[in-house]
Amino acid sequence: MVTKKDSTSTVTRIKASSDAPSKKPKKVEKAAVVTPKRAKAEGTPFILLRPFIAAGRYFKGAWVELRQVRWPTRGATWSLTGAVLLFTGFFVVMVLLLDAGFKFLFEQILG
Repeated sequence: MVTKKDSTSTVTRIKASSDAPSKKPKKVEKAAVVTPKRAKAEGTPFILLRPFIAAGRYFKGAWVELRQVRWPTRGATWSLTGAVLLFTGFFVVMVLLLDAGFKFLFEQILG
C-alpha cells in the first residue's frame, strides 16, 4: 500500500555552536517538481522541456559545488606544480634507465 506524504516535513536545524537541537522545529516546504501529470494539466509539452530542466538542474548543482571548493593560493599552486614536475622527471629517468638495462640484458642473452 502506497501512502502519500505531506508536502511539508519537520526539519530540526542544529548550528555548530549549539549543543542541543532547538525546541521549536522549523517547517520546510518541498520544492515543486514538474511531473508529467502536472505538465499535462498545465498544458506544457513535458517531453520537450525535460532535457532543459535536467540541464538546468545539472548546471545549478555544478555551480553550488564550485562555490564549495576551497581554492589554493598562488604559492601553493606553484609548489604543487613544482612537485608534479619533479616526480615526473624522476619517473622518466627511472623508466629510461630500466629500459636501457633490459635492452642490455636482452642483447646479452640473445647475442
